[in-house]
Amino acid sequence: MRILGAIVLGGVTMFSAPSIAAAQSVPVPLPSPKKEAAQSNQPSRAPAATPTASETTGNTVTASVSPRQGGFDGAQRSLAERVSRYLSSVHTLAGNFIQVGPDGTRTEGQFYIQKPGKVRFEYNPPSPIDVIADGSSVVVRDRKLATQDLYPLSQTPLRYLLVDKIDLMRDTNVVSVSADDVFVTLVIEEKNALAGTHKLMMMFGAKDYQLRQWTVTDPQGYDTTVAVYNLDQKATPDPGLFKINYERVLQ
Repeated sequence: MRILGAIVLGGVTMFSAPSIAAAQSVPVPLPSPKKEAAQSNQPSRAPAATPTASETTGNTVTASVSPRQGGFDGAQRSLAERVSRYLSSVHTLAGNFIQVGPDGTRTEGQFYIQKPGKVRFEYNPPSPIDVIADGSSVVVRDRKLATQDLYPLSQTPLRYLLVDKIDLMRDTNVVSVSADDVFVTLVIEEKNALAGTHKLMMMFGAKDYQLRQWTVTDPQGYDTTVAVYNLDQKATPDPGLFKINYERVLQ
């Protein structure tokens, strides 16, 4: 399910002018791959322009290292460590999100995080979707169709944002690290024999290391991007927001 892969770290939406203004510090999502490329039988691969060794040009530091290449240099490891410290320091978080799907459809809404393992994404109308994680499972609810689909939290990229403590270099397969004057960007790659290869690109503010945006690339090469803003780390979400009814389909 593409909604799960995205939000789970995403959404689908309608951009209004006020939303764009409020999120103007968020990078513009990259376009999704062309349909022909997504349907190709060729395996997905990283862009050819991605460097294979660290480079420093002015105030920009970039690196891309496959698992076979050994590791990153001190500059990239320092960036990843700072991002890990930020993620580990967040215990609760609330804010707004804007999601752009593979077909360019845009949605927005509100989200609430309470570590460990709990999150709720509420999509604004006309979208009927809510995404909820209660610490062990993730459910995608469709209020209009009165359905809900259940998935293990451990099998979604969402888990990286919801663990109490994380060391990205140790706990994930980081394949790329880059930074400029505005953003620090990390790319995590996951390979699954059944599901294929997924990539998660996370972007953080270069000065405060706060989460700004993530993009999930599915095995077919389709991107879904979620940008977050109006972040509040002092929020105290209602515990009821994260409850999943396992006994019935949503009425």
